[in-house]
Amino acid sequence: MPTETTSANHENAAAEPAPVSALQHALRALLGAALLLAGLGHLTWARTEFQAQVPSWVPLDADLVVVASGVAELLLGAALILWVRRRITLGWVVAGFFVVIFPGNVAQFVEGNDGFGLDSDAARGVRLLFQPVLVAWALWSTGAWSAWRR
Repeated sequence: MPTETTSANHENAAAEPAPVSALQHALRALLGAALLLAGLGHLTWARTEFQAQVPSWVPLDADLVVVASGVAELLLGAALILWVRRRITLGWVVAGFFVVIFPGNVAQFVEGNDGFGLDSDAARGVRLLFQPVLVAWALWSTGAWSAWRR
């Protein structure tokens, strides 16, 4: 009998999103807004700057990669702000997105490509260190990390 109760409680816990604080909600919305801004930049004023981050070994046209990632950022940003019921799943998806685009940042560092004022190895290196912060931000602000730990 205790096994059934434990199983039922586990199913309920998995169905309920992990509680998050007002700060987490605010930072989730801020991350969503940042992704919206970056996505707009990919499609408009900063398009050539973002092309500097496309690795030379990517077999696709750099502009196509920039536009596609910009559209993805727009969708993810809007979802983070509007689709609160799926915030945990979105946290993992956004964190995964930041991991997937990380090779572009590494390539910018290794190849010495300038973009966004990152015109030195030191500046590009600092940018590399910020990427794990974005991953952690996505996971923490959505409650994805604490839901996984439960």
